[in-house]
Amino acid sequence: MLSKFCSTASIAAVTAYLCLTPAHADEAKIDKNEAKCLATAIYFEARGESSKGQRGVGQVILNRVEDPRYPDTVCGVVYQNAHRRNACQFSFACDGQSEAITDRTSWKAAVAHSAELLACDEECRASDRIGAAFWSATHYHADYVSPRWAKKLKRIGTIGAHLFYAEHIS
Repeated sequence: MLSKFCSTASIAAVTAYLCLTPAHADEAKIDKNEAKCLATAIYFEARGESSKGQRGVGQVILNRVEDPRYPDTVCGVVYQNAHRRNACQFSFACDGQSEAITDRTSWKAAVAHSAELLACDEECRASDRIGAAFWSATHYHADYVSPRWAKKLKRIGTIGAHLFYAEHIS
């Protein structure tokens, strides 16, 4: 069942955006629930950012899925510790505020970025969709906060109002 924002039309738009034929979209085997979790995080965490910034935030989530220290699903990463008020991984998930999607244009962009990231292959990764350094980022924060954990990680760059970090490289 598709959500009211994830219509057949928007899936077709995402397929066109990715330059995929319907057969290739099926081959990518994008799990709709995982795509929705990723799009939701992109929407709430970065909808005011550029496309590059939104993809950067989405890539952090996917990098965590691949990291054994985090849950192994997109939804698991996005909603990790969501039961802990203001102490979860992504603030929108535990801040007690409504998760109502009110900006349809930003939602469509988040859906497109989610699908693009989930379907990204080696050719995509070689492109400059977010920048090479960001493929290793596991953390980010807005430039108006200073979390304690930031001092323990290597800052790898900034996109818009978000600072991105990776584990220290020895």
